[in-house]
Amino acid sequence: MKTIAYIQAGLPIADPRSLIDLDLPMPAPGPRDLLVKVQAVSVNPADTKVRAKSAVTAPRILGWDAAGIVQAVGAEVTLFKPGDKVFYAGSITRPGSYSEYHLVDERIVGRQPHTLDAAEAAAMPLTAITAWELLFDRLGVPEGGGQGQSLLIVGAAGGVGSMLTQLARQLTHLSVIGTASRPETADWVRTLGAHHVIDHTLPLAEELKRAGLGQVQHVASLTHTDAHFAQIAEALLPQGQLALIDDPARLDIVPLKAKSISVHWEFMFTRSMFQTPDMIRQHELLERVCALVDDGVLKTTLAENFGAINAANMRRAHALVESNRARGKIVLAGF
Repeated sequence: MKTIAYIQAGLPIADPRSLIDLDLPMPAPGPRDLLVKVQAVSVNPADTKVRAKSAVTAPRILGWDAAGIVQAVGAEVTLFKPGDKVFYAGSITRPGSYSEYHLVDERIVGRQPHTLDAAEAAAMPLTAITAWELLFDRLGVPEGGGQGQSLLIVGAAGGVGSMLTQLARQLTHLSVIGTASRPETADWVRTLGAHHVIDHTLPLAEELKRAGLGQVQHVASLTHTDAHFAQIAEALLPQGQLALIDDPARLDIVPLKAKSISVHWEFMFTRSMFQTPDMIRQHELLERVCALVDDGVLKTTLAENFGAINAANMRRAHALVESNRARGKIVLAGF
């Protein structure tokens, strides 16, 4: 089967060896696995970070977001059958989805929305799970709640920000404030439902004041948290909450003590990595996302389709993600 892998960590993405096409044997499903024929994949910052930092002794297949058709199921599978169209974000501890056929545990898989094609669906799972868990599990904002409160999303035009903006606007009463630094990304964030858009290249606290806004109860910092941290601390109300998803080299949270600010880290692979008892929650929330898409409440965050799933196109996609100038999600479709 066709796959895309890397064989040496840390190579610049312009190097043709950074991602290569390989032909590997077809895998066999375990007891709770689905064998999925992959139709489309999307690219996430996690893909580029693993390629850059995780050393390998054998080829490693990257990628987690995927949409495809179930070809076979393990002996203990109860949620799906061959022929079902599915979408999912996979597990970081298993071979990735840059693969013609892919194994995934049924407990982290959802049915593909009927109103989306495979490319549109593949753009959504990882960011939808991350945004959902950040908003409802980590920050603890209840659906239909948040009246009189504000959420500041730092990096709202990216993949997670694009989903978080929609979830917060559609499923809560929070006032949603997104950050973006270019006219096209600011427009994108507004179309997704943000009540206000401010510029994160300028001091955030001052930008909030300029927009006639005060301090906020919640901040979701999705990128460059260390660069924005002092401004985030200033922008938060006493007893507010900060949730983040990135990997700052250093983060001294002592300045948050005076305000009793709580800090939450979101990592959507936690449930599958540790096989937590509530692992099936990711199946349940993807099923909910599917219904919300088909009901017209949420929309795909696909921004660019880079064509066929091969190493050359994937290197282009990684390069754009690494530039920190991507809007929404980049998808590749078809082998």
